[in-house]
Amino acid sequence: MKKLLFVALALVAGQCLYAQQKPNVVIIYADDLGYGDLSCYGATKIQTPHIDQLAKEGIRFTNGHTTSATCTPSRFGLLMGRYPWRKSGTGVLPGDATMIIPTDKPSLATMMQKAGYMTALVGKWHLGLGDGGTIDWNRDVKPGPNEVGFNYSFCFPATADRVPTVFLENHTVLGLDKKDPIEVNYKEKVGNDPTGKENPELLKMASSPNHGHNNTIVNGIGRIGFMKGGHKARWTDEELAYAFTERAEKFIEDNRQRPFFLYFALSDIHVPRMPATSFKGKSGLGYRGDAILQMDWTVGRITQKLRQLGLEKNTIVIFSSDNGPVLDDGYEDEAVTMINGHKQAGPLRGGKYSAFEGGTRVPWIVRWPAGIKGGQTSGALISQIDLYASLARLTGQQLGADDAPDSFNMLDALTGKDLKGRPWLILQGGPLSLVQGNLKYITPADGPKLAKLVNIETGRDTEPQLYDLGKDIGEQHNIAAQHPEKVKEMAAELERLKAASKTRK
Repeated sequence: MKKLLFVALALVAGQCLYAQQKPNVVIIYADDLGYGDLSCYGATKIQTPHIDQLAKEGIRFTNGHTTSATCTPSRFGLLMGRYPWRKSGTGVLPGDATMIIPTDKPSLATMMQKAGYMTALVGKWHLGLGDGGTIDWNRDVKPGPNEVGFNYSFCFPATADRVPTVFLENHTVLGLDKKDPIEVNYKEKVGNDPTGKENPELLKMASSPNHGHNNTIVNGIGRIGFMKGGHKARWTDEELAYAFTERAEKFIEDNRQRPFFLYFALSDIHVPRMPATSFKGKSGLGYRGDAILQMDWTVGRITQKLRQLGLEKNTIVIFSSDNGPVLDDGYEDEAVTMINGHKQAGPLRGGKYSAFEGGTRVPWIVRWPAGIKGGQTSGALISQIDLYASLARLTGQQLGADDAPDSFNMLDALTGKDLKGRPWLILQGGPLSLVQGNLKYITPADGPKLAKLVNIETGRDTEPQLYDLGKDIGEQHNIAAQHPEKVKEMAAELERLKAASKTRK
């Protein structure tokens, strides 16, 4: 009996040691959160204590970027280590789009699986589903996240403002009633459900004019696209944060004895902003501010769960956002009228959809008590596209020649050992930009300088733009005319990098 007990204890100890040798990785990916939306990044009209604590115990980056100023391409870049503008069809996707993550190439998730990690996606997906045919939501929906590296997935297909408004657990719509089959159409109305356009009196939140959020009404809110059936399966907006947080906590608890990788993609700040009732009215900034408080609560729940399970020390938590902020993105939710002096982009110009810094420079925090000294602030230039190569280095994985071609190993920057980061970075905010050190070149582009529907400067100009971000983080002074040779040099370098099949070091 003593021998059996010794063997059992040794096995348990061995499992724990194995888990401790490989740090767990949790990516908490906010949606539409701006550089100035957190109190640890200078916000004074709203307080985010749980995220502030994360920053206090880790590294807060001031020059961390997404690849793009909109959600779908940023998510593609993060998971594939490849600039999304290299692949057609990576723009903002409808809810019935074909999956754009290839099943025959490695992703960040498959790389982590290969390293011995259990992997999960919880939250917003928005990278398409299926292999190109019409999606039958009443059968197994695949390929999907499970086919590109996630052992477990619990998500909604696209965005909260697009149908179908259902949870997809692995391949199955949760709560589906076969007697009430789901049909989705983005071209014409299906079924008899009321729409925001035809029945505005049924709305509990009105849509902004000309944004397209006036199709099928779900939970008193008009959506983009038409949907029939699946009435028992439809979620309510107020439950989203709770549902996603519960699934994320359960995944962590179920896999506490082995290394795990969790991609936790939040939805809170994205429209329609309809936070849980307990958060409504708490911020004084309308529902957008309330959603930020809800998001902070979610981060607190995840960090608390790690602490309760004794996993906090050797778990890397990476917090960031998919693009910059937007106030009116389709609904009359008082985000504009109750702004109350809050500066959602902080000192940056532009926001979501923009080539200016407000489109891609986002909050970025990394905490890892076992490997990072807390209380640091870093100005290193980093991109979410670099997580692939950096985590490969962390886990001892060798990348193939065609894997993550645009991802740089920035592990030293992410752990505070390198304060410079990337030598250059390409950004996508409509027109492409090239950042080299403090200089940022924005390519000439036709089109409006102001996106009137969302009231955000696009960064478009028919003339080249050059900014010294070290002296002018707000991009107020275009110095292209004073430095024509530098403009010519950076334009040529951008074209060279675009033509290169891979840029990874």
